[in-house]
Amino acid sequence: MKKDIENIEDIKLMVNTFYGRIQKNEVLGPIFEERLGGRWEQHLEKMYRFWQTILFNEHTYSGAPFPPHATMPIDESHFIIWVQNWTGTVDEFFTGPIADEAKKRGTLMAAIFNSKLEFFKQNGL
Repeated sequence: MKKDIENIEDIKLMVNTFYGRIQKNEVLGPIFEERLGGRWEQHLEKMYRFWQTILFNEHTYSGAPFPPHATMPIDESHFIIWVQNWTGTVDEFFTGPIADEAKKRGTLMAAIFNSKLEFFKQNGL
């Protein structure tokens, strides 16, 4: 039976499963591997803290999540795949208000990142 996201262990399950799928994805995997090759463990640790801060209001993450993505060769099609994998992973393991918030925040973050990237491309930045 599924439960809501309740603690850091749940976040680790969600993040590890999600990025395991991203690594295997034929579209997103090579892009992430190019950026993170050899540093996946560091990235996962950062993502645990990011989602802990977002979902539990426990301020363990500091930083700016957009800048590392600003120069990635990605567009809306990549974000669609990302969101499908994110929401699918959350839905596979969890149900409840915090799980819904995780899906909402992931979808919103993808839309914001895509919008910023489009703005940069259109303005030659």
